[in-house]
Amino acid sequence: MPTFAEQVYAIVEQIPVGTVVSYGQIAKMLGNPRAARQVGWAMGNCPDHLPWQRVVLANGDIAGGGYAARRRAMLEEEGIPFRADGRVDMERCRWF
Repeated sequence: MPTFAEQVYAIVEQIPVGTVVSYGQIAKMLGNPRAARQVGWAMGNCPDHLPWQRVVLANGDIAGGGYAARRRAMLEEEGIPFRADGRVDMERCRWF
């Protein structure tokens, strides 16, 4: 059986270009809607070859500490729309 982190990465690997998901959304996909924080911990060690930049906070804020600016630039290159307040426009680009 894959570890929780491996299950998270399997979902992240499927996120299409031009879309994003939230940590909580991934937790729900895994059948554990209260595990958003654990998804965040798993994402802290996400393999570089996965589209880690496409996982954002539920309100569209970009997490990532020192990588937030890099993540935003990567999302902008993919055509992800941002709101005037700097958050990802989740209504327009959320992956279901």
